[in-house]
Amino acid sequence: MIENCLVLVGKVVKTPKFSTSPAGIEHCQFSIDHKSIQQEAGMNRQAFVRIQVVATSELSLLTRELISGSNIKVTGFINRHESRNGNPLLVLHAQQIEMIN
Repeated sequence: MIENCLVLVGKVVKTPKFSTSPAGIEHCQFSIDHKSIQQEAGMNRQAFVRIQVVATSELSLLTRELISGSNIKVTGFINRHESRNGNPLLVLHAQQIEMIN
């Protein structure tokens, strides 16, 4: 298997949206903002990203506690989705979600 793993700490931007697939699988979608200062070539660099997160099954049940402003750590893999108008989106599929105080 080829590696595809992303760990990101961020703040929930909007209250999560919940849905159920035709197969009966629970889904939750929300976005997080990540801001940090990273080292690159010996210099400080500001890093900022907003990314959509998808949680399914048991993880979607955990996300019911999330509200806008919640600090979380998400571990998962990235995948390409298409928006409704056909634009490509990079999405983080959560495999683990941890609340951070």
